[in-house]
Amino acid sequence: MKKIFYLVCLFTLFSNAQVTQKASERFPVFPACEGQEFGALETCFYNEVQNFVYNNFRVPDNLKQGNFKGNVIVLFEVDDKGNFKVIYVDAVDETLVTESKRVFGQMPKISPATYNGNPTYAKYTIKIAIPLQSVAEIEAEKEARKKVETKSNFYKPNQKPLTELDSIKYSKFDNPQFQSHLNIPFSHSFYAQFDDEMNQVGANNHTASKPFSYADVSKYYDLATENKKLAKNKQGWWGKKFWNENLVEVQGEDYWFTLNPILDLQFGKSDPSVSSYTYVNTRGIQFNGGLGKELNFTTTVYESQGRFADYFNRYAESLAPAGGNPAIIPGIGIAKSFKSDAYDFPLAEANLAYTPSKFLNMNLGYGRNFIGDGYRSLLLGDGASPYPYFKLNTSFWKIKYTNIYTWLKDVRPDVTEDRTYATKFAASHYLSLNVTNRWNIGLFESVVWTNKNNRGFDMSFANPIIFYRSVEFASSARSGNALLGLTSKFKFNNQVQIYGQFLLDEFSLSDMKAGEKSWKNKFGFQLGAKYFNAFSIKNLLLQGEYNVVRPYVYAHSEAITNYGHNNQSLGHQWGGNFRELIAIARYHKGRYFADAKVTIGTRGLDFNNATNTFNYGSDIYRDYDLDRPYDTGVAVGQGNKTNVFIADLQAGYLINPMTNMKLYGSLIYRNFTPATETTFAVKESTTWFSIGLRCDIFNWYFDY
Repeated sequence: MKKIFYLVCLFTLFSNAQVTQKASERFPVFPACEGQEFGALETCFYNEVQNFVYNNFRVPDNLKQGNFKGNVIVLFEVDDKGNFKVIYVDAVDETLVTESKRVFGQMPKISPATYNGNPTYAKYTIKIAIPLQSVAEIEAEKEARKKVETKSNFYKPNQKPLTELDSIKYSKFDNPQFQSHLNIPFSHSFYAQFDDEMNQVGANNHTASKPFSYADVSKYYDLATENKKLAKNKQGWWGKKFWNENLVEVQGEDYWFTLNPILDLQFGKSDPSVSSYTYVNTRGIQFNGGLGKELNFTTTVYESQGRFADYFNRYAESLAPAGGNPAIIPGIGIAKSFKSDAYDFPLAEANLAYTPSKFLNMNLGYGRNFIGDGYRSLLLGDGASPYPYFKLNTSFWKIKYTNIYTWLKDVRPDVTEDRTYATKFAASHYLSLNVTNRWNIGLFESVVWTNKNNRGFDMSFANPIIFYRSVEFASSARSGNALLGLTSKFKFNNQVQIYGQFLLDEFSLSDMKAGEKSWKNKFGFQLGAKYFNAFSIKNLLLQGEYNVVRPYVYAHSEAITNYGHNNQSLGHQWGGNFRELIAIARYHKGRYFADAKVTIGTRGLDFNNATNTFNYGSDIYRDYDLDRPYDTGVAVGQGNKTNVFIADLQAGYLINPMTNMKLYGSLIYRNFTPATETTFAVKESTTWFSIGLRCDIFNWYFDY
């Protein structure tokens, strides 16, 4: 037993008079060491102990006569009063043990070690070499040994092991992400939990620019406290990790990181269907972290296979890129064939956030952004595939100014060369101003241009405060596509607010005055309202929204410069030429949640058949100067008028709040009624039921 204890002690010791200090931040202080700090204080402490032992230790006569040589290892403690106490002595002779205890019993009282500024006890060890040596003799012996080693041609390994890894300090993980500038994954259902808190009367925040950071939300909604309320009383490792915690969570001095598996497992049945069942099989991993208070990062990698309801599969295949891949999964990206009737669609997202001051936040990422307070955005939505972007947020006074620079792709066969998709760019800025405690307005502007003539990223648009429309006009009328937008929100009280957007893609005052419904008057608008804690039922959110987008909005005279990416609209997912009414109810209590959404719409689609190839303004990837059926009398719903009705019900249970992993069931009913059936506009009523387990960290949109 004695030997085992000795080995345990030595495991944490250095070679000569070294410390096994328990969480102290300052060594004990001898009077001779007053005024010294850090390494100097440590050295002085050891030297004083060594010299006291040298001056007071008496080698027993029987050992002295036998010319004894050896070492005595003493494990001792300096308590919080500054008193020395021997804990254990390892020696070959009991007389050495007795003498060691006698000498340390005579040690003077000194200032104790401290932890967080308070006195504490600390344990140390010292090796007493016999014959005895003073500090000066020990140092002289070391110097002589160094000189011999310096002149020697023989390699001698370092006998003193490095302890850098062992000295790394870890802290109890206390969810530092809740105060960080890490982005909260944008999910309508999750954001609804704190939407009321973010929209209080008098709050000087800006809710239209999404995703939010944890620091933005924590000012109004205590994420840490709410998370603790959801915690289950689990003591075992597996229970805590499954229900309450990140799989891996590490926190140290000014850094932290987490690692989690990401799942999206769905299984369902749709009717009608060419396949026996629908499914999504997504496995992924998410790595989040922070270095100091200024730098935060997240990266998520997914590997997915799936098959959907027939209408969704048809829509995905209508977006198919050049090169033979069968589809683009909306909001995800290009899909490969998987087996005979499914898709393989990998996805990766990442964001690096740097916040050098309270005024400035910068994000370099690969993902999606959203501008607006509604379920949809006419200005910048998150329904398209992820893209590379650089985002600059500047906040001061009553203003938040967001600049987003994006790198986009056009994947149509018309612009694909050498199996490489065409590149285009977009620069957008959004100025949000809190005019009063209740009223917010915002101004939006975006311009899209292509890499034609090796133009690359045009630095004319890099200036964050320039008027893009002027730059786009100066570059030439066909070199870019500019859009303007206006947003507004008014809070009647802490429960009721109204919001809206107006999008101006192109406008002719003379044509507007003529009252002939010119095709040039390309605009859209949104009107919506939210009722928080409706009817005094806590956590019940009711929302209504009306969206109208005229024909040819988002399109351009050169299709490549349209407001799109990967064959999808960057604004509203339906493109142009539609109107829709959306009613939403969301409720949560503890870990339970339920969402209901009803969409009623009218779309004006193209016929695209042998007898009618006109462009009626819904397909943003068609040149609006070609095949336009008429210049006046242009109305929403023109062309292949299609009525759309979609009811979406979802309910479930939150399993782990750290990854927002949910067990849920979903029921979608969709009735799609075009005036004329085409390849992709099929008249049908679909019922689609699914159950699943998913980490709800991005929005799935199935309402097409």
